Amino acid sequence: MTARDDRFFRLVRDFLLVYPPKNRCCSPHTVKAYRDTLQLLRRFLRDEKQVSFPQITFDHLDHHTISEFLAWLETTRHASVTTRNQRLAAIKAFVKYAAQENLTLMAAYTEVSKVRAQRAPRAPIAYLSETALAALLAQPDPTTNRGLRNQFLLILLYDTGARIQELLDLRLQDLRWQEPVPCAYLTGKGQKTRVVPLLPRTVQHLKRYLDRFHPAPFVLDTWLFYTVIKGQTGPLSPDAVARFLHQYAEQARTQCPEIPVRVHPHLLRHTRAMHLYQAGMPLSYIKDFLGHASVNTTDIYAAADVQMLRAALEKAYVDPARRETPIWEENEALLLQLAGLG
Repeated sequence: MTARDDRFFRLVRDFLLVYPPKNRCCSPHTVKAYRDTLQLLRRFLRDEKQVSFPQITFDHLDHHTISEFLAWLETTRHASVTTRNQRLAAIKAFVKYAAQENLTLMAAYTEVSKVRAQRAPRAPIAYLSETALAALLAQPDPTTNRGLRNQFLLILLYDTGARIQELLDLRLQDLRWQEPVPCAYLTGKGQKTRVVPLLPRTVQHLKRYLDRFHPAPFVLDTWLFYTVIKGQTGPLSPDAVARFLHQYAEQARTQCPEIPVRVHPHLLRHTRAMHLYQAGMPLSYIKDFLGHASVNTTDIYAAADVQMLRAALEKAYVDPARRETPIWEENEALLLQLAGLG
């Protein structure tokens, strides 16, 4: 193996095993996204360019090859523009790391930097109306253990506006339901923790859930939502939540047709944000509530609500037929006096 090949292999290994998880404290999901991207790149070079993994060098990472790789993702794997851009960002992160570790690779970083992300059309933000949300939350049967758990999970997911993984990572020690202001400590992207208050009715549901699933004395270092498989306790998976949420949505749609065809955990986060915005909460507060790094990310909710736009237009509309004539119109003496010229 040549020195160049050994360098590529070594930097891939260090990037996946050392740099993101230990130096940057990235989440396992971010590391997995990096690994999946490099695996896809390896498969592309093997299948389309007949370059095996030991033969890959940084010379293969020129802007033409990366552009072809991204096109391959779209045509062969039917990746969306968003997914394409995420894969490109992961490759750029790896090559930037390599260039920082070895300055002779700055040329490779310059090549990859020439590849631009595609502009993705911004789709309207999907969210549930209050009627649709109520229909969805009414589907679990709280008289059963599973129904009680599922209903409370959906209530907490909506109330906190959490990402699904943030919610499933919660342990009992992350909840302060007995404080004067009950709250939950959520750890999001970049291992950043934010505090989200809990509404009184949510606390009532929490206490009912704890009585059933976490009877005293509490083991604080226990997952709030867990599953037991062959006697082993572990956290509930996002896939399990997605499955029962899809089932409840199918049931609720028979009663409430406005529930969209695609209902997923992140939809409840969008729903919470939209309801807060409709209630008049400033975007800067919603940004902190959701854990966004920039208010620019939160701006999507300001552009999403047609009903609020219509209400504002109706409020500003003046019917010309009902226009009142100002008292100074056709009264030159009064107009001069009001202007300080009389």
